[in-house]
Amino acid sequence: MFSQASMPSTSSVLSAYTTFAASAMVVKTMLHEVKTMAKQLIPQQLQEKILSGIGRLIGDQSSSQMTLVIDEYNGYAMNQIFEASEIYLQTKISPSFDRLSVSQAPREKNILVTISKGEKVIDLFEGIQLKWEMVSSAEKQLAMGDKGERRSIELSFLKKNMEKVLSSYLPYVVEISEMIKEENKVVKLHSLGNPQGGAVVGGGAWGCINLDHPSTFETLAMDLNLKEELIKDLDRFVRRRKFYKRVGKAWKRGYLLYGPPGTGKTSLIAAMANYLKFDIYDLELSNLLRNSQLRKILVSTKNRSILVIEDIDCSAELQDRQAGRYNQPNTELTLSGLLNFIDGLWSSCGDERIIVFTTNHRDRLDPALLRPGRMDMHIHMSYCTPYGFKTLASNYLGVSKHRLFPKIERLITEVEVTPAEIAEELMKSEDADVALEGVVEFLMSAKIVGKEVGEEGITERQDVVVETKRQKIWSEGIEGFDYMPPASSLSFL
Repeated sequence: MFSQASMPSTSSVLSAYTTFAASAMVVKTMLHEVKTMAKQLIPQQLQEKILSGIGRLIGDQSSSQMTLVIDEYNGYAMNQIFEASEIYLQTKISPSFDRLSVSQAPREKNILVTISKGEKVIDLFEGIQLKWEMVSSAEKQLAMGDKGERRSIELSFLKKNMEKVLSSYLPYVVEISEMIKEENKVVKLHSLGNPQGGAVVGGGAWGCINLDHPSTFETLAMDLNLKEELIKDLDRFVRRRKFYKRVGKAWKRGYLLYGPPGTGKTSLIAAMANYLKFDIYDLELSNLLRNSQLRKILVSTKNRSILVIEDIDCSAELQDRQAGRYNQPNTELTLSGLLNFIDGLWSSCGDERIIVFTTNHRDRLDPALLRPGRMDMHIHMSYCTPYGFKTLASNYLGVSKHRLFPKIERLITEVEVTPAEIAEELMKSEDADVALEGVVEFLMSAKIVGKEVGEEGITERQDVVVETKRQKIWSEGIEGFDYMPPASSLSFL
C-alpha cells in the first residue's frame, strides 16, 4: 500500500498536467507548420508515400484503404460485376477457409462450392494486394409477401491502386469469369417466384433450375431446308451486334410459334436454347397485375436469353388497343405495357435477347403484336407430315425403313393428326412391327371418323372421338414432341 506521505500533492499533479498539455500544443503547432510547408514544397505523390509510410509505422492504415461495394442488383437488373466476381472467387477457394457454401442442382454431377457470408479472400494482382468479402443482410418485406436477402461483395485495397483496380483488375476478373462460364455453361430455366410459391417483384424475382430438356435440332422432325433456314437466322442474329447498333435497333428478335397443341412448340424452344446456350425465362402473365410489375420483371432478365410467353392469346386478359382501352395508368396489365417492352423504349434495356410467343390461335391475337419488330418470324406448327413421321420413327424405334412406311405416309397425307399422337402410338411398344401396326390402326380410325365428320357437315373436330383421344393425350402431358412443319410453314416478316 502507498503511504500518504509518498503520494504526490495536488499542486504537483496539476503542474505536471499543465506542462504536458503545453508540450502537446507545441507539438501540434509544429506538425501543422510542417504540414503546411510540406504542401508547398513537396510534390503530391511524394506526400502520399510519406504519409502512407507513417501510417504503416503507427499501425493506422484506415485512411489509405478504399472499399468498393458491389451490390448483386443494380436497380432492377443484375449487376454483371457481382456475377463475375462470384464466379471468379470460386477459383480462389482453399483449405484455409472456415466456412463455405455447398449446393448441387438436380441431376447435376458436380458440387458447387462458393464463398460463404463473412469469409475473406486475399488476392494478388500485379503486385497489388486485394481483399474480397461476401456480405449479406436481410431485406425488408417485398411485394406479394416474400422476403429477400440483399447480397453484396466488398473489395478493399490501397487508395493509390484505385486506377489500376478499375482499369485492369476488374476487367481481368470479368474476363476470367466469362471463360469459366463458357466452359461450364449450363442452360437454366427461370420461372417467376420462389420455391415456396408466389411472385416477387424486383431484384431476385426469378428462381431457376437446370434445363435438362434433351431436344436438339438433330432430333426435331423438321424439314431439312427449314432447319437450315432457322439455324441461319439464329446465327445471323447473334453475330450482328454492330449491325443492330448501326441501324439503331435494339438487339433482339421475336418469334411466333402457332398451331394446334401437340405439334412441337415446346420442343422447338428447348432446341433453340440448347443450340444457342441461352437461358430460358418462362413468364406467365397471369402472375402479374400491372404494367409497372411487368417492366421490373423483364428488366431483371439477363442478356443472351430467351423470354417465353406461352399461350399469349389466353395467358392474361390484356386490354385490346383497338377497343379503345389501352390508354390506362399502371393500375392494370395492358397490351400497351407489353408492347412497350417488346418494341418501345424499354426494349433497349438489354442485349442479345430472343422473345418467343406461342399460341394455338393466331387469329385471336391483336394485329399490333404480329407486326415486324415484335414477332419477326411466324412459324406454323401444323399436323404431322410424312417427313415428320420418319423422323419420329427414327427417334423412337431406331428404324429408317420399314414395309409399313409407304402405307403410313399415304394415310398421314389423308388425315390430320399431330406429332404428339403419332409419338404416343410409337411409345406403346419397343417392337417396331407392333408399334407401326398400331400407327396404321390409329390412322385408319382417324380417317373413318374424319369421313363421318365430313358427311355430317361438322367442321369442329373436338366433338368427335378422335378429338376426345387427343384431349386425353394432352391432359397427360404428352405435348411438345419433336416436330416442325415444312418450309412453306415458315414466314419472315
